[in-house]
Amino acid sequence: MMFSTKAEYGVRVMVELARRAGEEPIPLAEIAADDGLPLAYLEHLVARLRRAGLVDSRRGSRGGYLLARPSTEITMAEVVEALEGSIAPIECISEASDGSIVCSRESHNERACPTKLLWTRVRGSIVRTLQETTLADLTLAPAVPAGTVLPTLDIEPLTTGA
Repeated sequence: MMFSTKAEYGVRVMVELARRAGEEPIPLAEIAADDGLPLAYLEHLVARLRRAGLVDSRRGSRGGYLLARPSTEITMAEVVEALEGSIAPIECISEASDGSIVCSRESHNERACPTKLLWTRVRGSIVRTLQETTLADLTLAPAVPAGTVLPTLDIEPLTTGA
C-alpha cells in the first residue's frame, strides 16, 4: 500500500508547523519554499487539515498557519485520515459506521471473503502505528542523514514448501 502525496506533503507541513511552533503563524509560502513543495497543492492540503481541526490560520501581513493543538495531542492517524480519508490497504476493505471491517465483495455473493482476515490485520497494523505516533514523535526524533538505511522489523522469510 502506498499513501499518496497528500499524506506525504501534509505530514511534512505538519512536522514543519510543529518544529516552528510558537505564537507566530508560519506562512505556507515559506514552508513550500524551504521544502521545495508546490504552494498551490499545499494550500489545498492545509484547507483539509484546517477543516479537520488540526491547524488554525491567521490572516494579514503576519498571517500564516499554526497547530490547533499541541503536537503531543495530534496523531498521525488524524493527519492521514484528514488528507486521505479512511485508511484501507485494498479497495474492497472499509470500516462500517459501527467500526466493524467489511469487504465489499462479500455482499456480491454468499461466500465469505477468503482474504478478509489478512487485509483486516494489515489495516489494523497500519492504523495502530499511525494512532501510536504523534506529531511530537516526528519532531523530537533525531534527523536521519540522507542515504541511511533504517532497520526493518525482524520477519522470518516465507518459504515455499518445495
